[in-house]
Amino acid sequence: MTRLDRLLLHVPRLRRLVLDREAFAAHCMRLQRELDENLERERNLRRELETSAGEIRALTAHCLRLQRELNENLERERSLGQKLETSAEEFTAHCVRLESELDGNLERERTLRRKLETSTEEARALTATAPGDASLHQRMRDDWDSRALSTPRYFIASGDQANTEESFFLSGESNIRDHIQSDLENICQGRDAGSMRIVEIGCGAGRLTKALAAIFGEVHAIDVSPEMIRLAGERVGALPTVRLYVNNGSDLSALPSSSFHFAFSFLVFQHIPEQTIIERYFREVHRVLVPGALFKFQVNGEAVPGAAPGTWFGVSFSESELRALALRYGFEARYLEGVETQYLWAWFFKR
Repeated sequence: MTRLDRLLLHVPRLRRLVLDREAFAAHCMRLQRELDENLERERNLRRELETSAGEIRALTAHCLRLQRELNENLERERSLGQKLETSAEEFTAHCVRLESELDGNLERERTLRRKLETSTEEARALTATAPGDASLHQRMRDDWDSRALSTPRYFIASGDQANTEESFFLSGESNIRDHIQSDLENICQGRDAGSMRIVEIGCGAGRLTKALAAIFGEVHAIDVSPEMIRLAGERVGALPTVRLYVNNGSDLSALPSSSFHFAFSFLVFQHIPEQTIIERYFREVHRVLVPGALFKFQVNGEAVPGAAPGTWFGVSFSESELRALALRYGFEARYLEGVETQYLWAWFFKR
């Protein structure tokens, strides 16, 4: 035991002071540590505060940008609302005009229907008194006149093709691309298409005639219906290379012999009620074509059961019947396509 220890044993108060000093020193050390930790936390908080301040400044700038964009959008919305109000007024006025035009069209349609009913009754009366082939040809003419006076585009084209005048003629251009322009080697046989004279059988309202006139030098288009020819005249009659004819439904008497380089018929013979009428066309086409020229046409190759053939669902031909007719009327049936279908294509070359 040291002298100090012995002294502390004899002087209790002094001993207590020493112990208190050591406790105080330990307490000061704890306080210093806590102070150091608090200072470190303060430094960290200052750094976080500076970071947050930067983020707040960025958010403030972003909010200002959003506010400007919102103001601009609101201004555009007000402008669009004004335009919409103006458009609504114009649309209402347009609807009123359309309604007025529709009323006028309905009145004209009623007038046409009355005329059509009268014409049909007169035609039936005439047909009832006409004998044999004459009555059949008259029925073909009357039926197609009636279709021309009612909804001609519907009876000539199909589906969306008949919706408007534009789609009607665009469908004709598409058919000519598919069946004429893709086959010019067989059709022209070395000739310049622009120098060729051609025959179109069953031209209707000129749906294909217009497209044919853009390819060939002359197009001589024939139809049994005067009303269809009248419509064709309104649409393509002004074209300098087009000639339109009304025939009796089975011959080409208006055309000179051995004068044409190509004959074409599309979706026509399917509507003829007797094979003998189509056979007369074969004979007449052979007469007007130059030697070696092509007659390209469609017939119905699918037998139609049920009702007797008429002027809508006409007669059909088998492959053997067509080949026999080609030989009979002086043709070479070089190609047949679509046998036993509603759209049987035939390539008849004049011998």
